[in-house]
Amino acid sequence: MTEGEFRAGKVPWPPLVYLVALLVGIALDVAYPLPWFSDVLADLLFAIGWIAVLAVVALWVTTIRAMTKARTTLNPNGTPEKLLTDGPFAVSRNPIYLANTILLIAIGLIIGSPWFLIMALLAALATRKLAIEREEKILARKFGKKYRDYAKRVRRWI
Repeated sequence: MTEGEFRAGKVPWPPLVYLVALLVGIALDVAYPLPWFSDVLADLLFAIGWIAVLAVVALWVTTIRAMTKARTTLNPNGTPEKLLTDGPFAVSRNPIYLANTILLIAIGLIIGSPWFLIMALLAALATRKLAIEREEKILARKFGKKYRDYAKRVRRWI
């Protein structure tokens, strides 16, 4: 197989999907604000949102560090050089996409907007269809049984 056969696609869908979800969430929240919890529950969700942001940063840092150390691409359209199965990849096959989804949820909790929770779900579904399914086929072709065994052990998200 040539290097081009391993490419996930030409458009870097995941970052665009999450950016669009963020912008649509903002627009919907401004145009059609939905009711949110009040008092103690709102405060608790606000705190949980900030804890989630810290978890997102930790997940991004550990994932990027693992990918850099393994000298494999961070580009969603790049050719995977190695199959990473430890660190954050021992918990999720897609830790960066998971972090991006959690970030949208965290924003919703912090600003008190159900739209971001909806956008997180839609972004995750779109990312699965536009990127993850294709990436999984590429990884299965390139790494064969090693990838299939890994996919049986580790969930796509969490």
